[in-house]
Amino acid sequence: MTLFHIIILAVVQGITEFLPISSSAHLVLLHNIFEDGSLQNAEQDRLMDIAVHIGTLLAVLIFFYHEVFAMLRGLMDVVKTKSLMSTADSRLMTLVVLGSIPAIAVGFVVYEFVDPEVMYDPHIIMWTTLIFGVLLGLADYVGKTNRVVSDLTIKDTLIIGLAQCLSLIPGTSRSGITMTSGRFLGMNRVEAARFSLLLAMVITSAVGFAGILDLFKMENVTLTTDAAIAAFLSFLTAIAMIWLMMKGLTKFSFMPYVIYRLILGGILVWVLYF
Repeated sequence: MTLFHIIILAVVQGITEFLPISSSAHLVLLHNIFEDGSLQNAEQDRLMDIAVHIGTLLAVLIFFYHEVFAMLRGLMDVVKTKSLMSTADSRLMTLVVLGSIPAIAVGFVVYEFVDPEVMYDPHIIMWTTLIFGVLLGLADYVGKTNRVVSDLTIKDTLIIGLAQCLSLIPGTSRSGITMTSGRFLGMNRVEAARFSLLLAMVITSAVGFAGILDLFKMENVTLTTDAAIAAFLSFLTAIAMIWLMMKGLTKFSFMPYVIYRLILGGILVWVLYF
């Protein structure tokens, strides 16, 4: 993988990871442009994708360090009180972990048994980009804006967690589907985005750990170095984009992202069918 490819991959990941436009879709499309689609390349591409996700994980951990410390305090509260939701901190920790379990469980099955080539099919990305873009627009239009993260119930969290499983389909967008379900449940835009990013900490950590193990097993120094460079560049880009998105959601709706998805989906329809 060339340095130019690494830079483009990392920057695109950093820009798109937390926006509801699907970073996986953009990464797959980049791989289809730069690579020949062989099984060997598909495996290397998957590991590079994990590397740039680790970079964006570090960005969200730093940006939401208050919440990270709150969840750590919540874990201590659970140990002391033997109750999962006795304090505000333990409640936040419980909701984030509970909302992450479904996608981690389903993701393990996909990771072990689904052919990597299936996950790189641009036709799938075309349909998911369009369908879930429309769904995001609908949720943002009809959803109420009177709920925050602390208002979520166990049932609400499980709904968002189950919706997050759909993000394993390329083009769906993990942040997009969790924000969509949050808006349908009446969360305001900023809080829906905040909970989506908190969920990203857990699931990306799980995926990143598996990817690091695979890198060590391959014993490929060049690939490991490329992955480290990509992770660092995606970290720098992501932390800037998180700030811009959270700032923007205080003034604007999700509609610009919906329009972008529809335009991208339309371009893919034209390229793939015409």
